[in-house]
Parts: sequence; C-alpha cells; structure tokens
Amino acid sequence: MLVDIKNLVSITEANKNFSKIARIVDENGSVVILKNNTPKYVIISYDQIAADEQLADEQLLAISRRSFNRHRAAYKELAK
Repeated sequence: MLVDIKNLVSITEANKNFSKIARIVDENGSVVILKNNTPKYVIISYDQIAADEQLADEQLLAISRRSFNRHRAAYKELAK
C-alpha cells in the first residue's frame, strides 16, 4: 500500500476532528492514523471494500471455472 504524506494524521488530530478524516478519505481514498509517529490504523471508504470484495469474488469464479474445465472428464464420470 502506497502512503501519501497528506494522508497521514495523528491519532490526536483524528480524535479532535473526525470530520476532517472523513473528508480526506472522500478525497484521497484512505487515511493512515499515526500513534506515537508510527502507522497504526487505516481508514478507507466502504466503497473501496465493496470493490475489493467484488474483485475477489470474480477471481474465485475464474479459478473455479479453470479447475472445472481442467477436470471436466472426472466430474462427468462422478455425475453418472
């Protein structure tokens, strides 16, 4: 994950001004919250999670299709 310096926010700032954090996520897609100057938390938009899950489902379906096609004869024999 690439981190842009403008997406780094201290945990103190996040506690004081969460609306600012939400605005940054809306603009840049994510925020990295620092605790003791060390990356500790990441906030991302729900839309990004949904998009990532959809991609994972599509990848799983593609793998399943390849496996089925590779072993088609065995599945036909088992179906008898």
